[in-house]
Amino acid sequence: MTEAASELPPPGTRTVLARGRPIGYVMAVGGAILFSVNGSVSKVTLSSGLDSLDLVLLRCAGAAVALLLLVLAVEPARLRVRRSEWPLLVLYGVVGVALVQWLYFVAIARLPVGIALLIEFTAPVAVALWATFVQHKDLGRMVWLALALALLGLALVAQVWDGLTLDLVGLLAAMGAMLSLASYYVAGERAVATRDTVSLALWAFVIATVFWSLLHPWWTVPWATLSDQVSLQGNLAAVVVPVWGLVAWVVLLGTVAPFLLVIGALRHVPATRAGIVGTLEPVLAGIIAWVWLGEVLQPVQVLGAFVVVVAVSLAQLATSPRT
Repeated sequence: MTEAASELPPPGTRTVLARGRPIGYVMAVGGAILFSVNGSVSKVTLSSGLDSLDLVLLRCAGAAVALLLLVLAVEPARLRVRRSEWPLLVLYGVVGVALVQWLYFVAIARLPVGIALLIEFTAPVAVALWATFVQHKDLGRMVWLALALALLGLALVAQVWDGLTLDLVGLLAAMGAMLSLASYYVAGERAVATRDTVSLALWAFVIATVFWSLLHPWWTVPWATLSDQVSLQGNLAAVVVPVWGLVAWVVLLGTVAPFLLVIGALRHVPATRAGIVGTLEPVLAGIIAWVWLGEVLQPVQVLGAFVVVVAVSLAQLATSPRT
């Protein structure tokens, strides 16, 4: 998924004790760390000769294969899909997975990793607004506070008083990723009512793979580039690795492993708390990109990032089920 997109709760999550278990928080933090590292890994990969379409196709296909093997090993019956499920699955796979992956890669290629993720992570605020205006749920003043803080934080991050210091295409891509991620949450909330999370993710990645295979056929991928040796750049410039190794990291340690960690965490802690732990991701991603790639943020942008994280946490709390 994108670095946030695998945090939907499996059926039965609401029965978990409110405080949760320590192992759940350890798994949630572990997933956030792997997703955060993946931001910098993906950025280096995108400078290797593969473009955003190549990488999103390889990531979706690789994740689909890995999850397929997992489902076949555990319970093949989960692969069955009723005819009535297909419209929602297609919407979920195309908008919630295929587009969010691509837009995320476009964003991190043009923006600092931490800022791109930060903008995408305002998706819970959009979900809260959807619940208020479309589903007519009364979420109270917390939604408006979250929205105000998110806008303030993003204004600080973008430094709008200085004529918008961020790349416009990257900014639009990050906002598009945010809207796609919000769609992922909304559609996923309906989908998990009848399907377990792992098989849902599997079909989403399969559909995303088919979608990108049609728009960006496999023969257009520069396969020879995978055998090239590339520098890890920044403070790791002296380290040289094959491009296929970076792609393997993106698929296995940047997608499948953190996804399984977050799903495992949701068996021990409530979804809302796991989601709030997930807000560590843009913060950690920014720190990793700073240490590794030298992407330095201005103090006012750091303040804006903190304000956005608070806004996302409030939005998570506003949309949490009352138990």
